[in-house]
Amino acid sequence: MAVEAHRDDPLWDTPLFAEEEALVERAVAKRRREFAAVRGCARRAMEKLGVPAQPVVSGERGAPVWPAGLIGSMTHCDGYGAAALVRAGELASLGIDAEPHGPLPEGVGDSVFLPAEAERLARLAAQRPAVHWDRILFSAKESVYKAWFPLTRKWLDFSEADITLHTDPEGAAHGTLHAELLVPGPLVAGRRLQAFDGRWAVRDALVATAVVVPHA
Repeated sequence: MAVEAHRDDPLWDTPLFAEEEALVERAVAKRRREFAAVRGCARRAMEKLGVPAQPVVSGERGAPVWPAGLIGSMTHCDGYGAAALVRAGELASLGIDAEPHGPLPEGVGDSVFLPAEAERLARLAAQRPAVHWDRILFSAKESVYKAWFPLTRKWLDFSEADITLHTDPEGAAHGTLHAELLVPGPLVAGRRLQAFDGRWAVRDALVATAVVVPHA
């Protein structure tokens, strides 16, 4: 797997291929800079895998269209972007997401989290109130969706995955996540998957989550 990230560096000025340029020709400057920077990350990741730099356009529901033989995921938030790529033979799918480490806007959690998830968040918050667990869970749902969509080509609602966050040793700002799919899961190598697993971390005022789906 090749992972590349940037934080407020010259990747904002990554030259775009014509196919990519067409997607942002009318975009505001901020959107264009984020679009270019995260594609700069993708190009660096391609280089690590020995793949020539190629355009990454947006396909169905905005999902990135990767060069043949690669699968991957991209994410960006204010001042930060990242891309993760792997050869298609190594994983079935993956999803990554980054968010600022701060509380979700008021009311978002009520429309996104299942009652059981909200109860677990309350327990985590009581144990470690300095961590914004709601933002971690929101990011985890985004990563789950990004891993789900390439396998199914279907929408996955926030309410259709029940995610549990687990902490690593006490005091560590990282851990694992487990997502139980509440709708029929994707078929991978002839086997239906009803759960995804991944990791989360908090560092430098950012939340990052990642989900990987193996072939077997």
